[in-house]
Amino acid sequence: MSGDLVRLILVMFLWALCFPLIATGLPLVPPLYFAALRSFLAGMGLLLPAFALRRPLPRERRVWLGLLGVGLSSTSLGFGGMFLAGGLVSPGLATVIANAQPLMAAGIGYFVLGEGLGPRRGTGLLLGFAGIVLTALPSLGTQGVNSGGAGVGFILLGALGVAVGNVLLKRLAGRVDPLMATGWQFILGGVPLLLAAQVVESPLQVVWSPAFVINLMVLSLLGTALAFVLWFSALHRGDLNRLNTFTFLTPVFALLIGALFFSERLGLTEITGIILSLSGIFWVNRS
Repeated sequence: MSGDLVRLILVMFLWALCFPLIATGLPLVPPLYFAALRSFLAGMGLLLPAFALRRPLPRERRVWLGLLGVGLSSTSLGFGGMFLAGGLVSPGLATVIANAQPLMAAGIGYFVLGEGLGPRRGTGLLLGFAGIVLTALPSLGTQGVNSGGAGVGFILLGALGVAVGNVLLKRLAGRVDPLMATGWQFILGGVPLLLAAQVVESPLQVVWSPAFVINLMVLSLLGTALAFVLWFSALHRGDLNRLNTFTFLTPVFALLIGALFFSERLGLTEITGIILSLSGIFWVNRS
């Protein structure tokens, strides 16, 4: 197994950990403020070692504009939509909509990056997405959760933000240091989240318990800072469409975590969905 493949699998596992951490933390802090805290802590967790290692600061104006675009799309819209949708949409529906991101990025990447899909990659993406639909199918009808327009809109906004951010990150790959790039985009993207939280939420209602602090540290430093710098490094060496298919592993890992640590059962539908998702990833990435 190559080093790049190991890093990609680690990224998807770390992103899968984010879902239970966010769900656990939301009762203790307003969503936008939670998203802003995650962004700033992740940004500082990358910029402090970057400055300590004397990594070069971005110099070009176009690079800074690119980082601002990534921050506003991937962090402000991506994190904002994800956190605001918490509790408003059933887990299954949220999984399906959020994992439409590779399909969105493929369409945007075709026009911006000139990355064509071709029959094989297009089939693989659709196969992987079909696996996600099957994987999430048992929880689509979760009771007691409103899957109305607001929650769906938030997730769509977040997925679109991540898709645009990934395309912009791909354009920046090789032109800026990974630690600097990911660190600054989290700081820049966290500012609108904090401003919005100050306007519409009550940040003073945060429950600063030891459990919440540990939750926030793991979510920000491992699930966000480490995962995103590994992801940006991978974008420097591979096509966005090929790499994006690995995001189908995130809900697969989430299901496995639930089965191993929370005694959740995997039915035939979920297992079939996992097999389809893995088949889609293999189909896109095979030689």
